[in-house]
Amino acid sequence: MTQQDRPKFTYLGHATIRCDMPDGRVLLIDPWVEGNPACPEELKEFDRIDAMLITHAHFDHIGDAVGLAQRYEPEIVVANFETCHWLESKGVANTSAMNIGGSQEVLGCKVTMVRADHSCGILDGDQILYGGTASGYVVSLAGGITFYHAGDTGLFSDMQLIAEMHRPELVFVPIGDLFTMGPDAAARACRFLEARKVIPIHWQTFPILTGTPRELEEELTQLGGRTEVIALQPGQSH
Repeated sequence: MTQQDRPKFTYLGHATIRCDMPDGRVLLIDPWVEGNPACPEELKEFDRIDAMLITHAHFDHIGDAVGLAQRYEPEIVVANFETCHWLESKGVANTSAMNIGGSQEVLGCKVTMVRADHSCGILDGDQILYGGTASGYVVSLAGGITFYHAGDTGLFSDMQLIAEMHRPELVFVPIGDLFTMGPDAAARACRFLEARKVIPIHWQTFPILTGTPRELEEELTQLGGRTEVIALQPGQSH
């Protein structure tokens, strides 16, 4: 597989990933840039956003979804049913709801919503609304790469089913601990997923997120894991 067959993945900090697709279109996963202290200032502006995938509705994953959707008018905004309903109430057009186990086409890719073990409340003013179920996404390009963004999650053994059914070559998994997996559990997730490469996310945006890519590498070594750690700093691409 060549660079032309897969997106360019740019880590915007925390769990936000910009995917520049081979045809030039832009897919943004978990749109949180303006208030994201890890996102480089020069990467908070976009020439275009053609699609967004939202794993769950916590502020650090959905915080700029409304503003970016209204400004760039993506052709599709994907989230669970309840989160899409809330986005529509805020004026977001072109939402396309789905739920765990389902698939749909996004920018010519097959996108499958998969399980995540996490909560999903929507902070709306001074109240927290029910936001459906947190999730991850498996994205398969026709004739190209399959990748998996785990969102916020703990370790669960059904990651082995994701490996069996989808065979993702590249995975984005959280390692920060406290609200998600730490490096030890993330290493086991990589083993379950049988991925060739992992890009750690959701780490050190805030001091309480203590896990590091180095610790993930050490844990993988202890497990005898074969997954290569791609330790991107915010702003770097793979």
